[in-house]
Amino acid sequence: MNKFKGILFCTDLDGTLYGSDSKVSKKNLEAIDYFRSEGGIFTFITGRPPKTSAEVCSIIKPTSPFGCFNGAGIYDPVAKEFLWSLKLHEDFLELVREVDEKLPKVGIQLNTEKEIYINKGNSSMDRFLEVTGIPRVSRHYLDVEEPTVKVVFGSMDEDLITELGELLTNHPKAHHFDFIRSERTLYEILPKGASKGTALCKMTELLGISPEKTIAVGDYNNDISMLKAAKAGFAVANAVDEAKAAADYITVSNDESAIAAIVELLDSGKVVL
Repeated sequence: MNKFKGILFCTDLDGTLYGSDSKVSKKNLEAIDYFRSEGGIFTFITGRPPKTSAEVCSIIKPTSPFGCFNGAGIYDPVAKEFLWSLKLHEDFLELVREVDEKLPKVGIQLNTEKEIYINKGNSSMDRFLEVTGIPRVSRHYLDVEEPTVKVVFGSMDEDLITELGELLTNHPKAHHFDFIRSERTLYEILPKGASKGTALCKMTELLGISPEKTIAVGDYNNDISMLKAAKAGFAVANAVDEAKAAADYITVSNDESAIAAIVELLDSGKVVL
């Protein structure tokens, strides 16, 4: 008993915990249950807001907080409240307006703690709504009154996403923000200092866990800071090259129950924290 006591295991969701069929394998679920039964703390750090995390919570039933908004917030699913969050500098609207004017085909979405607003729709925003299953709430970005946690831009045209990234990072007010390409078709403005790595470190403080007892696993650019912050960072085999380069270990793909494979390495003593 308590073989994993004091260990915090943080996973990314899409492309990592979830297989390409958008499901969590039975093998992964069994490994999560075993890890917890031996005293470990298992949670996730995702780009999603809590509003779109209800499904994964119902599947893995977290009893500890999880990271959201790509590291700009930590949410307690039991108390249903934020334990910590960052907000965007007020100048973010200048960047949004410039994208709106210079790249009119790019979709725009503002995330607050309670709502996701589609400010300008396109096929990538339609895809987001279909995948998450949340209802469309449309509102112009100038009419959103709540503090904004992050902005998500989207386009199915990858060249346009690259152009968007260059436009944002070269903006005169860019120093107030951090930026991340969270998947192939999405690019985000985050509060300065927000990252999955920041969320992992903040979570260790909140839970009283030693940073030397942390594991992280991911697959994409927005997971890199988390892989570097953890004592043991794992990239799944299907990860992008940048995530693999940042990881301490490469494990099996998301379609081969990567979480279970990592738990097995811990259980067998092949990875020791």
